[in-house]
This record gives sequence, structure tokens and C-alpha cells, in this order.
Amino acid sequence: MSNIQFQLTAGTDVGLQRSGNEDNFIVCANLCESEWFIPNDEVSRIILDEKGCLLVVADGMGGMNAGEVASRIAIDTVQKAFSSDRITADITGSTASIQEYMKTAIVSADNAIKEHVSADPDTEGMGTTIIMAWILDKKVYVSWCGDSRAYSFHPQTGLIQLSKDHSYVQELVDVGRLDKDLAFDHPDNNIITRSLGDPRKIAEPDFVEHDLYNGEIILLCTDGLSGMLRDPDIEEIMVDTSDDIYVSKNSLISSALEKGGYDNVTVALCKIVSGANGLNDETDEKITLSAANGIKTKKNRFIKIAVLILILLICLIALGLYYLLYIYNPEISTADDVIKPEIVQIVTNIKI
Repeated sequence: MSNIQFQLTAGTDVGLQRSGNEDNFIVCANLCESEWFIPNDEVSRIILDEKGCLLVVADGMGGMNAGEVASRIAIDTVQKAFSSDRITADITGSTASIQEYMKTAIVSADNAIKEHVSADPDTEGMGTTIIMAWILDKKVYVSWCGDSRAYSFHPQTGLIQLSKDHSYVQELVDVGRLDKDLAFDHPDNNIITRSLGDPRKIAEPDFVEHDLYNGEIILLCTDGLSGMLRDPDIEEIMVDTSDDIYVSKNSLISSALEKGGYDNVTVALCKIVSGANGLNDETDEKITLSAANGIKTKKNRFIKIAVLILILLICLIALGLYYLLYIYNPEISTADDVIKPEIVQIVTNIKI
């Protein structure tokens, strides 16, 4: 049995613009006992059992309540797949078997949604994203289909995105046609390329494995959060509230609502309190590099900001000298003897 102790919480909000909530989620603190509920005391430490802990989030689509049906079918299918009697030592014995089992559960959810549509043509066009995090021993295994996200947050390393969106905009970023910093505001950032229930294809989930560290928080969310808050905004909230994940959950949801709340918002959080890996300078770098689609940490971002400010100051000094020597008093110098204002072009090449 693992020595890991953790805390668990989750929540959802319909948002400010939608009449219904198409998001769904489940969490299980103890898969050995099939405890499919949010702990009543969200600050109590829970001992991780041999079959682990599971968090699942799904974001339905299709309108007219069909999206809610799709996400509920997906959640129910995964819950059945992770019932205590189905999880054997053969499944949890290796990364390969864990990956295969998680992907099979997601494909089963895809098939269940398609079967429902066949039986009820009025729900044609419904679908859902899904993301799940399975915490076993000192690792978390994440599998997903769509643009619902998994993040890791640690006070020393900041926020890291573990999953990579299955979206049109992410594909543009991957092939170099769009700068990652511009993806958040792209008008087509709601177009997803993989989902459950798509009649044109079989679901193709992705998978990532991540080592866990004491003090680390795993966050799952729908795009009602990640589409409202930029990653630095999420990170700032986590920095301020990571001592209490119940406060973190409420702060993340309320901040998304303050930004407009155009979509349903769902978050699930698991904090590793003790019993996992220790963190030092070497593992600090390891965590940062282990993410499938990590964002820059605050330290790196601050360095780039400082460099940009320094370059701006140099440019301002150069422009001041140019004005004094050439425009204000052209007799002292010619344009060839001073720094040209074109130096300002350097700034356009600096990205944060």
C-alpha cells in the first residue's frame, strides 16, 4: 500500500450565459471501495489505496440537453470500467497496461454514446470531451480526448499543462502557423478535432504519465475555465490558494465567472500532501520538462520581462541621444554619427 496522503475536491457551475449544464464529473477517492463522491471534509487527508484515486471531467456538446446526455454517458461508462472488481493487478502492473485500460475505457464511452444516438435519433450530433487522471502510487496517469485539460501545479515549479488540446488552434501551433501566445484569443479556438460520439471516426485518446511530488496539485477542467482564464491567471490563483484546495476550486470557478462565464465551468483538484517524491533543483527541471505541453514558469517569464524592459530602456536612451544630437542640435552631429532609431525594431522580435 502507498504511503501517499492526498486531498480531493471538485465542483461545477452552469455559468452566466447557459440555461443548462452540459459538463459532468466524477471523483473516487478510493477505487478499492468504489467511493464515488466528493469527500465531505475536503481538507482531510486521505490515504491512497492500492487501486488508486480517479478524477474524470467531461464537457458535453450538442445543445438541447443532448450534450449533458453525452457527458453523462461518458462518465457512467468510465465509472463502470473502474469499479473495484474490474481493476486487477494485471492492469495496474505496468504503464503499458494502465495506458491500454484507460484508452479502452474512453473508446467504450465513445461506443456507448453512438449506440444511444442510434436508439434515439433526436440526440444525433451530441458528443463530449473527456479527461481522466488516475493516481497510482507516486504517479498520475492522464488520458483524454478533446480540449478539456489536465494541469500540474507546484509552488516551486508553477503551472504546467500536462495534456495537449485536440483542437484546430493547437494544430496551427504545432505546425508553426500560429504563435502559442496568440492561441487563447484565436476566433476558432472552440473547434475541437477529437471527441466522443463523432460518427465519422473512432475515438483516439491520448495518454501521458507524470511523476508526483509532495505539495503538487493535479487540476482537471473544462474549457469553461481554460477558455476564460489564461494559464498565468490560473497559476496566480493557485499560488494564492494552494494551501486549501477547496478555496482553490471556488476561486477558479468564481474567476471564470468574473471573466464572463460564457460556458459551464468544471474543475477537479487533487493535492498530494505527503508520501510522494521530494522536490529539489534537479527534479524542479525534470517536472518542467516532463509536461506534454508545458507553459513557461513564472521565473522564466520574469526573466524575459526584465530583458524586454532593459532593451526598451536602451532604445529610449538611443532615441534621446538621437534627438539631442541630430534633431534638437543638428550642427553637433550628422545622422551617420549617432544611433539610428531603427534600433527600436529589435523590440518586435522579443516574445514573452
